[in-house]
Amino acid sequence: MEWHITDALSLGIIDREIGPHTFSPAEYEIVRRAIYSTADFEYKTLIRFSDQALHSGAAALAARTTIVVDVPMVQVGIAQLIQDTFANPVYCSMETLTRPQKEKTQVAWGVETLAQRYPEGIFVIGQSPTALSVLVELVETEAIKPALIVGAPAGFVEADVTKGRLNDSQVPHIRIEGRKGSAVVAAAIMNGLVDLAWQAYGQEGKRSGYN
Repeated sequence: MEWHITDALSLGIIDREIGPHTFSPAEYEIVRRAIYSTADFEYKTLIRFSDQALHSGAAALAARTTIVVDVPMVQVGIAQLIQDTFANPVYCSMETLTRPQKEKTQVAWGVETLAQRYPEGIFVIGQSPTALSVLVELVETEAIKPALIVGAPAGFVEADVTKGRLNDSQVPHIRIEGRKGSAVVAAAIMNGLVDLAWQAYGQEGKRSGYN
């Protein structure tokens, strides 16, 4: 990602205001991206990383694993950086053709359809709690085994419960605790991870002739 001087100044302000913390350097980069995108310092206490989440996500990006997002806003938010780095396929569940259904929302059915096609994919949920619920159900029944789930939808009905179930799962994930979250936050988390992965794997990919 290319940074302007104002971006650097803003990140410097974030660093000063956050102060001491216990995040690893990689985790901290994700946290401050979320804060930078929202100007909301509460995300310092809301972002949670499962064991191996960053390692698994970065390795999957480097392997050109398919990325599934819930809404176009997330897709637009990550598309340029993905294209400039690993060029993973990115599919949006809201734009996936499914048969008309009444039991679930369109985005939830789209996520389920794409999860069945790409059971080991990277899933980024930034707006739809129902889509995250579907993913967690598929994980719990061992129908899919994602490389990473980013669970960051806001919501008042069952969203915090679903995030708790995600925490109890064995799948690598990054989640936002409680009611908060947004597509902007999900995209910021993902872009931070892509930059970290590119630092770790990008030059190797170039030497191997991938880029």
